[in-house]
Amino acid sequence: MKEIGQKIRKIRKRKGMSQEDLAEEAGVNLRTIQRIENNETEPRSKTLQLICDVLEINLETILDYGKQENKNYLMFMHLSVLSSLLIPIGNIIIPLVLWLNKKDKVISSNEIGKNILNFQISWTILSSLLIVCLILFTFIPLGNWRIIFLIFLLIKSINVILPVIFAILTKKRETTVFYPSLIKFIS
Repeated sequence: MKEIGQKIRKIRKRKGMSQEDLAEEAGVNLRTIQRIENNETEPRSKTLQLICDVLEINLETILDYGKQENKNYLMFMHLSVLSSLLIPIGNIIIPLVLWLNKKDKVISSNEIGKNILNFQISWTILSSLLIVCLILFTFIPLGNWRIIFLIFLLIKSINVILPVIFAILTKKRETTVFYPSLIKFIS
């Protein structure tokens, strides 16, 4: 497990900030930032929250409490959405099981799991409504069912392409939340 100071330094440098910039934006003394980054002192909770706000990260990223970093697992969580191609609502069930299994054991899995599930629940509701419209319009002679069918295929394609892209991005860089937050079913 990395020390808190090392994590803050790594994130600060990745964001292209100097210690002075971080201290100024967080409203913290420069010497405090230096001591924290050199692991000479543990930051107070308020100071740590201010630093996290400036760095645009969650406390969970810094305080992992023995969690492991496992990007492969996070990639697998993203790719588990594809199970909907074989299992009805597999895009919700499989990520839910993976999230519940490792949310307290893998860094960022709680946040990413919630993000995936909230998006997939919203997506499932939307695509189900489109299927109902498609079925209704096929029985109504005036309805243009082809347009609805094409919209459904587009939405289905998006839910196949996005998880693959997000899995690749997770492997290449720091883990983050990718899906837009439509409705928070799980908070």
